[in-house]
Amino acid sequence: MRYYTDSSTLFVSGSFRAASTGPLGGIRTVPALLNYTVPEGAGHPGPGKELELAAAAAGLGSGFLGLTTLVPVQDLCVLQYDFITVFVTAGVPRGPDASPGAGGITLLVCSREGMSDAALLETILVSAEAKAEALLAAGCGASGMPADAIIAACEGEVRHIAAGRLTEAGLRTREAVLHGVPAAIRRHEDPARKDRPAFFVFSRIGGGHWAEWLPENCPYFPCHFPGQRCDFCYCPFYPCGDETLGQWAESPGKGRVWNCARCTLLHEQKVADYLKEHPGASLPELIRRKKMP
Repeated sequence: MRYYTDSSTLFVSGSFRAASTGPLGGIRTVPALLNYTVPEGAGHPGPGKELELAAAAAGLGSGFLGLTTLVPVQDLCVLQYDFITVFVTAGVPRGPDASPGAGGITLLVCSREGMSDAALLETILVSAEAKAEALLAAGCGASGMPADAIIAACEGEVRHIAAGRLTEAGLRTREAVLHGVPAAIRRHEDPARKDRPAFFVFSRIGGGHWAEWLPENCPYFPCHFPGQRCDFCYCPFYPCGDETLGQWAESPGKGRVWNCARCTLLHEQKVADYLKEHPGASLPELIRRKKMP
């Protein structure tokens, strides 16, 4: 899985089996998932056509599943809990004068471990239940909005034939959604300008808890070399599987994990600058860039 954003869209690329409740939804195998921010104003052709136009502009053709939102993509929250990654945009109308851009919650749940079709559908159920629970806990008084939508996707051979809330996949999905929905609402309501999505990782250091990574306050800087670039800490290619950059390792309580602690590729200035200018660049393209004078 690889994800990146441009000014209006979250792109998640890979080789997915996915189920979607959004426009042009269903269950099928696709190479890309989208979450597109529809611009405010009248004259839009409808969510399905909006997605088709956004995909065509990115050169994706019809091979995708997607969601639409009125929430800016810069308000996105990304949550990583082991093999589950959840992408959340969320806005809740508050009061009669609420902005029309406030409403709607989208959830995109990706598993790096394969699921059966039944487990994908169960992931949607668990996500919707956790979303409602989070909204009620936040005092929103509703379980969601009519335009809310969810994608559940996975890669690889099937390892999970069920994904209920007590399974490995369901537990991680539920915890990510419970934390991600209120975090995304707060982020959307914060008037401060954002230039990147928020990233949260579930950490077991000192007990299980969610930690937001902020480059400005990283206690480990510099963890690789003086002058390193940290724009892409928590690498969007993780786990890349390229054994010239890292290796698989056994981790107590987590099983087999990708260890790339010694990889400095995205911390080098010319590589980081290139990826910021070309967010869709592939990993081999970035490796070639590193080798260039």
